[in-house]
Amino acid sequence: MLRPKVLIVNDHPASLLALESLLTQTAEENGFDMVTAQSGEAALRHVLHQPFAVILLDINMPGMDGFETAEIIHSHPRSASVPIIFVTAHHDDEMDRLKGYQKGAVDYLFIPVIPQILKNKVLVFVELAKKNLQLQYQTKQLEELNYDLQIKQMQDLKKINAALEAEIIERRQAEERAHSLATRDALTGLLNRRSLVEHLKEAIARAKRQNKSLAVLFLDMDNFKTINDTLGHDVGDDLLIQMAKRISDAVRGSDIVGRLGGDEFVVLMEGLLSYQDAAVVAKKIVQTNMPPCTIGVHSLKTSVSIGISLFPQDGDTVQTLMKHADLAMYHAKQQRRGSVQFFHEELNKRLLERIQLEQEIQHALERNEFELYYQPKVDILSSQVIGLEALLRWHHPRLELISGTDFISAAADSGQLVTIGEWVINAACEQARRWRDNESSLSKLPIAINIAIPQIFAGLPGTLRRTLHKYGILPSSIQLEITESLLIHDLEMVTSVLRQISESGISIAIDDFGTGYSSLSVLKALPIDILKIDQSFIRDLGKTTSDTAIVAAIINMARALAVRVVAEGVETKEQLAILKSLKCDEVQGFYIGQPLPADTLAQQLLQTTSA
Repeated sequence: MLRPKVLIVNDHPASLLALESLLTQTAEENGFDMVTAQSGEAALRHVLHQPFAVILLDINMPGMDGFETAEIIHSHPRSASVPIIFVTAHHDDEMDRLKGYQKGAVDYLFIPVIPQILKNKVLVFVELAKKNLQLQYQTKQLEELNYDLQIKQMQDLKKINAALEAEIIERRQAEERAHSLATRDALTGLLNRRSLVEHLKEAIARAKRQNKSLAVLFLDMDNFKTINDTLGHDVGDDLLIQMAKRISDAVRGSDIVGRLGGDEFVVLMEGLLSYQDAAVVAKKIVQTNMPPCTIGVHSLKTSVSIGISLFPQDGDTVQTLMKHADLAMYHAKQQRRGSVQFFHEELNKRLLERIQLEQEIQHALERNEFELYYQPKVDILSSQVIGLEALLRWHHPRLELISGTDFISAAADSGQLVTIGEWVINAACEQARRWRDNESSLSKLPIAINIAIPQIFAGLPGTLRRTLHKYGILPSSIQLEITESLLIHDLEMVTSVLRQISESGISIAIDDFGTGYSSLSVLKALPIDILKIDQSFIRDLGKTTSDTAIVAAIINMARALAVRVVAEGVETKEQLAILKSLKCDEVQGFYIGQPLPADTLAQQLLQTTSA
């Protein structure tokens, strides 16, 4: 029998995570599932596809707020009776509360939420939903029993025609298999490259005759090569099959979907009224592919980057439209993986610049053009520097000094990410040894090193062990910072690697926390020592009570996990004061200290100490 579902809607990731965490144990004990959404639009999509026992709905959301969302939900016959509990940080006046009840709310909850009240209110509707599901289940069983009786009566008649029908079906299937082998991709069942090109030629000819537009969407899966290389081709093939189905489910009925090969797909859209039609479908494809794919014991998170070219403005031949859509997809991947970009002429210039940058990266290590800058982390109570973060800089011969964020994606595409990552580990350990030999006070400070996804799957524990031995420094001399989004990749592999590293004595921090949607159960299972609150939450700290509440919730969560908390991106005195009042452990940011070369930082800290 189906389990009841509870929908939680909130545009703040940390608030969403906090509400979900409060209900996790209750859901396990009482047999219901939770679904989350970060906007009213996302909530509506969930409501259209599945029933809910109750909806916890944030009122103040950008775009479609809670009132509008509730009104639309209750306007649909399938969801007209779904109970809605508004969750808000503002104690509105009676007129606003009356408005909420008029929009269909059954109750209000005010942040900070009292856990037991939240659980009790949710359980009332969950139990009611269970009874309804039980009744539906019993009704279905009765219908199936009646259906079975009818089927038995028809079996004798069907046996008479079975032999003849089997022969007809067999012949038809043979014909279909022959046609499919010529036109379909053997793995996914989509159109193959040859058939797709033929369809596109015909579509262009029709569009010219009828003076109409069409769009070519070029899709590429992000991180597929890493998954395929580390987990094997069988897992990669299963992932491609699931992606093909998701893409097919997301497009319009008239659209054509094909697989070019590898992890590249194409969607052909005819009969466009405007270019926005293509954007709508592309964004739907991106959203459909956001949830992880479950393949065996693996939960794999990947996204789809999409480039779009339009006929006739971007080309009038198959080759031109495909090339320009591919360029747009490449640009989308560089801008932000899992995004959508239209083709424009500037992309040709940017592509040449990108290719040049990738070529220059290959020579940067040989020419010793990389350098590590170090940014201090300060204990919030003692105001003492207790750690450093190593940040990569490139003394580029053309572009002068550029930060790692400006070229790291190009390094990934050129296959240099692991090599550069190993250089960073080596340089940080070498610097730690140099400070120790010079009897510098900095030798007592652990150096935090950022780790990228490919490094996890490239023998990271062995690399760390060899480098520490090479320079004769202790594991406590360094820390690893893993972005929270890394956890949504092969969690089993990541956990295993991090556990090996932690057992060696190296501490581990989760960076950019609050943006990756990792669950509390995942965090509990990982051998982590530090949570670094993403600077997007610190930036607006103190401007609204909800921002302060989010940061407070993360700090309290860290306390429950027995790990230290670092707030990154601290830029003002006011932010520092609020973090101190919330009992944050450490702070980092321009207000505390800017990233500096090793010698400059050592000299600055020496002057500060002696002053």
